[in-house]
Amino acid sequence: MSDASAARDAPAARAEFRVLVVDDDADMVAFLAMLLQKEGLRVEIASDGENALDKVHASPPDLVLLDVMMPGTSGFEVCRRLKGDEGTALIPVVLVTALEDTQSRVRGIEAGADDFLSKPVKREELVARVKTLRRLHETRKELESRRLAAEVQRKEAIRKAFSRYISPRLAERIADAGEQGDPFQGRAQRTSLVALFADLRGFTRMTEKTEVGSVVGMLNEYFAVLTDAAYQNDGTIFNMAGDSLLVGFNVPFPQQDAAERAWRTALDMVERFAPVANGWQKRHGLALGIGIGICAGDAIIGNVGSEHYANYTIIGNPVNTAARLMQLAAAGEVLVCGPVYERIRHLLNGHEVEGRGDVTLRGRTEPIPVFAVRAAARAAA
Repeated sequence: MSDASAARDAPAARAEFRVLVVDDDADMVAFLAMLLQKEGLRVEIASDGENALDKVHASPPDLVLLDVMMPGTSGFEVCRRLKGDEGTALIPVVLVTALEDTQSRVRGIEAGADDFLSKPVKREELVARVKTLRRLHETRKELESRRLAAEVQRKEAIRKAFSRYISPRLAERIADAGEQGDPFQGRAQRTSLVALFADLRGFTRMTEKTEVGSVVGMLNEYFAVLTDAAYQNDGTIFNMAGDSLLVGFNVPFPQQDAAERAWRTALDMVERFAPVANGWQKRHGLALGIGIGICAGDAIIGNVGSEHYANYTIIGNPVNTAARLMQLAAAGEVLVCGPVYERIRHLLNGHEVEGRGDVTLRGRTEPIPVFAVRAAARAAA
C-alpha cells in the first residue's frame, strides 16, 4: 500500500468514533467540528435539542457535546432525557456552557452529565476531555460486550441442560428468566398435571428377533419420533426407560390446555411413528405400534434421588394410572381417564371412541371411567 493510500485510509479508521455536536450557534458548531475533525473523529451536527434527540435515537453517537443554553429544549433537559433512556444512558454527554455558577453545575450533574466544558472552549481542554471520555466509552463497550458474551454462554448452557427434558421454546423461557426462572431448582410441590405414558407394542418380540445393534438404532429412531411430538406440544419429558416414555403437561409451566396438549401429543406420536413402523415391517418383518395412556390429577413434582444421582420427576396417582392405561392400550390406541376425556372430547370428531366403562386398575381400589380412542387419523380442524 502506498503512503498516499495509507493516509487516505487512516482517517477513515479513526473516524469510527462519532461525536454529535449540539449548538444553535453556527460559528461555535463550526469551531468545535474543526477541532474534532483534526483529531480524526467523525462529527455530526444538531442545531437544537429536539433535533439532537432525534439524531441520537436514529443513530446513537459515541459522544455528545451539548450546549446548555438553546431555544426550546435546553441542554439540561436533553441530557436528562438521554440519561433516563436505557438505550442511550451510556453515551457520554459533555455540557458546553458559559454558565460558571455552582447552581448550573449542580443542575448538569443532576441531569447526568459526564463532564463540562467552559466557553470559550480551549483546544487542549476539548481534546483532553474527548480522549478521556473516548477511553471510558470504549471500556464500557468492551465490558458490555463481555457481559453479553457471558449471557449468551449462560443461556446456551441452560438450553443444553434443559433440552433433555423440555422443548426449545420452554428452555428459552427459562434462559430468559435467569436463575430465578429455573423451575428445576425449586422445592418439591404438589400440583395439578396431565401425565402421558407411551410404549411399543411388541417390544419384547423385537428384542428377541432383531440383532442387538439394530435394536438400539430402532429405539433411537422410535424415541426421536416421540420426543419430537412431545416438544412440538411443549410437553416435559420426565422418564425414558426401555421402550417407555413419560411426558408431563402443566409442568414446570402452567398450561391451561394441558389435556388438549397431551391428546395432540398422543396423536402426533401415532402419526409420526406410522412410517417408521412400516419401514421396520419391510426390513425386519415386525408389526409394531404405540400404546398410550393419559390421565390427569394432583401429583408431586421435584428432584428425587441421592447426592450422586437424581431425577426431576413426577409421582402420584395420575402417573400410575397413565402407566396402567398404557399397558392396556392396543397398538395405535390411546386410553384416557374420565377427567381427560371430558376436556378433549371436543377434539375427537372423526376418531373412533369407545367407552370401556368403569375399570379397576392394578394398584387402585376404586374403578375409574376409561375411554379408548383410535388415533389412526387426525381429525379435521
